[in-house]
Amino acid sequence: MSFGKLYTSEGNVRSTAIRAVAKANDLDLETVKTEPAEGLSEDYLELNPIGKIPSFVGSDGYTLIESIAIAIYVTSQNEKTSLLGKTKQDYASILSWMSFVNSEVVPQLAAWHKPLTGRVPYNKRNVDDAQAASLKAMSVLEKHLLHHTYLVGERITLADLFAAGLLGRGFQYFFDKKWRSENPNVTRWYETVHNQPIYSAVVDKLSFIDEAIKNQAPKKEKETAPKKEATPKAAPKSKAKEAKDEDEEDEDKPAPKPKHPLEGLEKATFVLDDWKRKYSNEETREVALPWFWENFKPEEYSLWKVDYRYNDELTMTFMSSNLIGGFFTRLEASRKYIFGAASVYGVANDSIIKGVFVVRGQEAEPAFDVAPDYESYEFTKLDPSKKEDREFLEDQWSWDKPIEKYEWADGKVFK
Repeated sequence: MSFGKLYTSEGNVRSTAIRAVAKANDLDLETVKTEPAEGLSEDYLELNPIGKIPSFVGSDGYTLIESIAIAIYVTSQNEKTSLLGKTKQDYASILSWMSFVNSEVVPQLAAWHKPLTGRVPYNKRNVDDAQAASLKAMSVLEKHLLHHTYLVGERITLADLFAAGLLGRGFQYFFDKKWRSENPNVTRWYETVHNQPIYSAVVDKLSFIDEAIKNQAPKKEKETAPKKEATPKAAPKSKAKEAKDEDEEDEDKPAPKPKHPLEGLEKATFVLDDWKRKYSNEETREVALPWFWENFKPEEYSLWKVDYRYNDELTMTFMSSNLIGGFFTRLEASRKYIFGAASVYGVANDSIIKGVFVVRGQEAEPAFDVAPDYESYEFTKLDPSKKEDREFLEDQWSWDKPIEKYEWADGKVFK
């Protein structure tokens, strides 16, 4: 009997553990190939409005759209499973490690390898930052695994299966012979998990790289112009064929996007993309910020301080950083009209979120209301003629000074 459908793509790292546990539990889990990059149907977006994978639909109609939740649900179908630990503390620790790798490691690994493999534009500073963040997160695992065979307890759990799947890209592109010699604990653990029958049944044979992919822009393939030849006349189409082609074209054409409220403004002389490149490629305080003040046009752009309204609800700083990341993701429609940075200041259970944005036009709302959660933030206009406002902006974009009683903990840039 069918257990349900898993919507995912081939090789999706967040689905590896789900497929492994489903197979071990003898669950008939159908895989439905889903490639967000190739476009998603309206039916899928109803199931998962964020448009990400994996997603699960049970044969009983039950749906889930987050990989950790799906993995736990599939694992729990075996009431005698040991993969969820023996105690409540085990279970909480399993969730903790799954969340850590999913939130702290995978996004950084993606930001590290995607520019080097041509999936997103290359920017050396971004790659350097992602590399440093990835290695910092991996050092947490290395230290923990010095005294532990597995992530939780003395037997393999869902945390190990899930984490090993997510770290696959690291071993594919970066964790070379030198890195493995410097991180023997993670390497030993990864080999151990990979060779477990429950895991090896759904993945390729284990292999390691000798040398990491280099930190440089991927080479573009040279295109050789074909020799000009007389173009043969196309055979006339039948009316039925023409009608079919027209139908296919209509289906492929995306619906016209609604105009952005800032689209009607006159073309600005301050080119925001020039500033974004300057910020990305030059030292912030020494070069980039002097360039910004020299070229900034207050009649075309405005500056806004951003404060999170619910700082008293913030807990772990990495979760607060993820909160910023989610907000930035939902600002995508305004990318060409804004630039900014927001940071978490403080420590666990005592932190705040602040930031500064430069925005096209003189109002904040047209740029930020594309994000459903923008009302969770308070926007205060800054005056570039005031020294204290200029200094606040510089501190927010440099990440090298504390604010009030709080030290800088983590930050993200929207560009």
